[in-house]
Amino acid sequence: MSESVSEPVVVVGAGPVGLVLACELLQQDVPVRILDAERGHSQHSRATVVWPRLLELLRRIDVTDRLAAEGQRIQGVQYFSDHAPLGTAWLNRLQETPYPFAVGIPQSRTEDILEQRLHELGGKVERGCTLTALDTSGPLPVARFTQPGGITEDITASWLVGADGAHSTVRKLLGIPFDGERLSVCFAITDAELSGNIAPDLVSYCYTPQGSLALGPVGNGVQRVAVSVPPETAGEEPGREFFQRIVSERGPGGVELGELRFSTTFHVNIRTAEYFRSGRCFLAGDAAHIMSPAGAQGMNTGLQDAFNLGWKLAAVARGRMEESALDSYGVERRAAAHAVTRSTSLQTRWGFLRHPAQIALRDGIVRAADRTGMLQRQLAPKIGQIDATYRPETVKAPRNGRLVPGDRVPVLLGEGGTTGTWTAVSRDSWTVLLHVGRNRPHHWHRMAAAVRSEAAGLAEVVEAPSQSHGPLTEAFGPRPVAAVVRPDGHLYATRAALRAGELAQLLREARRDPRPQQV
Repeated sequence: MSESVSEPVVVVGAGPVGLVLACELLQQDVPVRILDAERGHSQHSRATVVWPRLLELLRRIDVTDRLAAEGQRIQGVQYFSDHAPLGTAWLNRLQETPYPFAVGIPQSRTEDILEQRLHELGGKVERGCTLTALDTSGPLPVARFTQPGGITEDITASWLVGADGAHSTVRKLLGIPFDGERLSVCFAITDAELSGNIAPDLVSYCYTPQGSLALGPVGNGVQRVAVSVPPETAGEEPGREFFQRIVSERGPGGVELGELRFSTTFHVNIRTAEYFRSGRCFLAGDAAHIMSPAGAQGMNTGLQDAFNLGWKLAAVARGRMEESALDSYGVERRAAAHAVTRSTSLQTRWGFLRHPAQIALRDGIVRAADRTGMLQRQLAPKIGQIDATYRPETVKAPRNGRLVPGDRVPVLLGEGGTTGTWTAVSRDSWTVLLHVGRNRPHHWHRMAAAVRSEAAGLAEVVEAPSQSHGPLTEAFGPRPVAAVVRPDGHLYATRAALRAGELAQLLREARRDPRPQQV
C-alpha cells in the first residue's frame, strides 16, 4: 500500500544535524518533516564536545543553556608529549565570545535535548522510515519511504535535505561523488569513569612514539578515551585491560579506568561530497563530509552546515530571500569543511610522528607557541571554531585583527538589543549593527535615524553601546561604523558612512546572494 503527500521541507536523518535543522526551520514557522531509518538514538556515539562557536549558534534555537547545565564545562585543551606537558590552549581566556568554554556531553544526550526542543516547537521524529527511492526528474523531488509494516509513502518535497550520515542514502540516490582517502590510522574509543591524575575540565591530547591518546570529560566523572591502534584491529571491541594499558603507557600518569560503557574501533576516513546541492536537494553533516576525529570537530562542523542552510532555507520559504540565495550554502560550507579537514588531518599526523627529530621539532614548536602566547592567540580560537569565516578567497585578514566581510561578528545570536555587555542580533532577519565606537559623534542620532528609515522592512537596526574597549571595538575599531550582519552572525558588509540609498541597495543585493561582499 502506498500513500502520496506533499511537504514544504523533508529532512532525512535525525542525528544532531537533522534535529538542529528541523528546529531552526520550525522556530521560523516553516513546516518540516524529519524521518529516520533507525528506531532510536545511538548510545555509542563518537561526538562528545560542543565548542564555543556552536554554543553561540545553538542559542538561536534556545538549547545552549540546557546543554551547558547538563554537560561538563571544558576550560581548555592541554597537550603532552611522552608524559611531559607542552602547553595549554585556554578557552576560558577567550574574550571574543559570550561562551568562553566548551561543553562535554555524550551525543545521545545532545540528541535528547534537541529532540525535546523539536517537540516544544511542534515537531516530531518519524522513526523506522527508510528512504528507498528518490525521483528528481520533475520540478520537485519525490522521496519514497518504507515504514514499519511495509507501508510505503511517497513524499513530494519543496526541499529535501540529506542529514543521514556518512553512508547517506540521499547522497547515493543523487549520485553525488564522495571522494577522499582512508588514512592508515585506526582509533579505539570508549567511555569510562577515570580517577587519579586527570583534570576534570580539560581535554588532554597525549603524544608518544607508541601512538596518541585523547581524554575528554563528558560529565559525572566519565571521560571519552580515544587511542590510536594498528589498522588491523578495525572492528574489534577492546576491553578494559587494553585501554588501561594504553592510558598508563601514553597518559599523564596515575590514571585509573573504571568499567567501560562501550568500546569500538574504526578506520579514519576523509571524504567530501563533490557538491552539497543538487537542484532542490541538499547534503549536510557527515552526508556531506567526514574527517579525522582528532580535535573533535566533526559534529560541530556538521552543525554549522545546519545553521547555514537553515536560516537561508527559512528565508527563501518565507519569501524573504530569492531562491538563488541557496547557491551560497554549498560554496560556503564546502570551503569551511575543507579548512577544518586540513586542520584535523594535520593534528592526526602530528600524533603519529615517530622519528626523534620530528618529535623534537613538534614539541619545540608547541612549547614556543605556549611560551609566547601564540597558542592562546591562534590555536584557542581555532579549537573553539570562533575563527569561523566565510571570507571570500581574495580577501585577506588585515594585520590589525579587524573584521572583514565573511568573518564572525562577536555578538549574541537570537534576538535584537543589548544584554549586559553583549549586543544581540536578530535570529530570523538581517541586522544593521550601528557600532558607535569609543566616542559618540554629535551627528550620531541623525545617522541612526537615516539608517532606520532606509532599513525599514528590510532589516532590524541595533545600536551597540559606546565602549572604549570590548569585542566590538576590537572587531570594528574605535570609530563609528554601520555593519550589515547576517542572521548567523557573519559580517556581510561594512560602511563607515552610508550615502542615501546605499543601505537599501545592499540589503536588496543580499536577498539574491548573501555571500559577503568583496572589500
